[in-house]
Amino acid sequence: MRKTLEDLYYGNITPCEQQMTPGSELKRAVDRAAKCEEQLMELLNEEGQHILTRLTRSQQEANSITATENFILGFRLGIRLMAECMDDNDGAIRSGGE
Repeated sequence: MRKTLEDLYYGNITPCEQQMTPGSELKRAVDRAAKCEEQLMELLNEEGQHILTRLTRSQQEANSITATENFILGFRLGIRLMAECMDDNDGAIRSGGE
């Protein structure tokens, strides 16, 4: 536990900075999206390219916000699960001597 707290303090824990595994499903999907974006850029005029760039940046921003919210929701769920596990008076049936 101390190591985790030290890593957090020194900024060594950065859940948003994960590397994609080469050949993974995520990496293949990202590569396909990048290829489609390149192909569209070649087909579009300057105004269309500008709109596509704004679209991809807006989508990246939405993805970042969603990832942050999902991280927070998952963290909160984990804390709730830990708190519930620590509850000695959770209504479980016990023998009278305990």
